[in-house]
Amino acid sequence: MKLSVLDLAPVFDGADAAGALAQASSLAQAAERAGYHRYWVAEHHDMPRLACTSPEVLLSHIGARTKTIRIGSGATLLPHYKPIKVAESFHMLSSLYPGRVDLGIGRAPGGSAHVMMALSGNFLENVRVLPQSIRDLTALLANEYVHEGEPVTARPLPPVAPEVWMLGTNRKSAAYAAEFGTGYVFGQFMSNLDGSQVLASYRENFRPSRLCREPRAIVAIGVICADSEEEAQRWAAEARRWFQPEPDSPDAAFSANAPSMEAPANATATFPDSRHRQEQASAPVSAGPASSPAAASGSGRLLVGRPDDIRSRLEELSSACGTDEFLIVTLVPDYACRLRSYELLAKAVLG
Repeated sequence: MKLSVLDLAPVFDGADAAGALAQASSLAQAAERAGYHRYWVAEHHDMPRLACTSPEVLLSHIGARTKTIRIGSGATLLPHYKPIKVAESFHMLSSLYPGRVDLGIGRAPGGSAHVMMALSGNFLENVRVLPQSIRDLTALLANEYVHEGEPVTARPLPPVAPEVWMLGTNRKSAAYAAEFGTGYVFGQFMSNLDGSQVLASYRENFRPSRLCREPRAIVAIGVICADSEEEAQRWAAEARRWFQPEPDSPDAAFSANAPSMEAPANATATFPDSRHRQEQASAPVSAGPASSPAAASGSGRLLVGRPDDIRSRLEELSSACGTDEFLIVTLVPDYACRLRSYELLAKAVLG
């Protein structure tokens, strides 16, 4: 089994964005020492509690401070950008860190409706034409792109192309990954769907591409791992309070613009109420010590417990979903505890 890290670069109470970015670098180094396979960072905009607005910049910093761990975006929000700019940025990273770079693609806005408009003008239209954007991006990464009859190259051409992954929480994103021949990351930590069914659909419909010859799947899941069940549950309660502040608190706006991997379901409609997505996606949920594979796959968005218990639940989820890699999201609002959770999990699973 492989373990990887998805870092939202959270800005916890008493800290600032600069400190959160420094912690991301330190955590990446610790993850490399512990044997984690990948270190991915998320993209969000104008969200005071999430520090990373530019994954490629943070990845360049992290890449210079690590040696072997793969680094990637989880995800680059493609509707905001021209495909050629994304391809150039990740070709740059791949030239600096050959064989270590992943490009994760997401469909989400990554912020409020006002931020959407400031970034891309017409986000919903960009979501509507996203299939063409993905087609163009993958062609650029494979050095096969032609614009109005003329070849266009996303330079510099790296010695090893970045791995391409589609991130999502439903069959729509899985269908994109299958159609365009990319890897797929199912965001279990943000979904109530049965991940095994979504991943089965991806594999069934997968079309090989130059960038990815066979289906590859990862499950992203929340984990809080501690030395005792009581300590793990206490950390989980702290995480819940951080993610769901009181309605009249200064941080209430964070709850209404919570992280999301997915774009609005209907690209021709007005932007839907994001509070519903927060309730569905972000409330920590313990799978419980006696979780069945079906329960872990269908509703275990956050696994809470001791190292051996978490390992057992990941093994069940691995069997149910047919994947041997998990992208771990840990949002304990204390850096030392967060680091401890990742270290305990690695020791239990990786040895």
